[in-house]
Amino acid sequence: MASSRNLNRFWEWGRKIICVGRNYPDHAKELKNAVPTEPVLFLKPPSAYVTEGSSIVVPFYSHNLHHEVELGVVIGKGGTAIPQNAAMDHVAGYALCLDMTARDVQDECKTKGLPWTLAKAFNTSCPVSEFIPKEKIADPGNVKIWLKVNGQLRQEGNTSQMIFSIPFLISYISEIISLEEGDLILTGTPKGVSSVQEHDELQAGIEGVVSMKFRVDRPQ
Repeated sequence: MASSRNLNRFWEWGRKIICVGRNYPDHAKELKNAVPTEPVLFLKPPSAYVTEGSSIVVPFYSHNLHHEVELGVVIGKGGTAIPQNAAMDHVAGYALCLDMTARDVQDECKTKGLPWTLAKAFNTSCPVSEFIPKEKIADPGNVKIWLKVNGQLRQEGNTSQMIFSIPFLISYISEIISLEEGDLILTGTPKGVSSVQEHDELQAGIEGVVSMKFRVDRPQ
């Protein structure tokens, strides 16, 4: 299918980032959350994107910024109420992503029953790798992802541990929010999330496919 836009640079024009929370049982448990029976969804705006060469900036109102490494799914063909058995036809490729989270702010929002926007949607909260064409990942349901902080391994997991599969998520999300070309779905993070400080270096990768590096800065 010929695309009118360059999917290799989906972050420059894609209109939304749809994130799935608590999609790995061990991560739900490490934050003392119940393991969900249906997907937990939240959004990031396109202004959250940041690519290699730029820094992750800690929001000025947070003192506990956490990393969450995730497999991102890039939509190549839009649709509404996409059936599960056709869901993968709508995928153009993937990206390795970080869902940077102001955990102190999120904890406060949870206590007050407020939305997570301040904790999840700030500028630079969605670092992404280069676009990974679909052919490069034979089975997105069996992908090993990892993240290191200053060379120390913090997160390592496999998408086979996800509660909700990619076809299920595409179908579920598109029933509620129509998907469009260039949209990104963040599929959740494995356990091992932890705090990062100014000057830390984050490295993340998909085994044998891609790796990326970001530095953490405070606002000037």
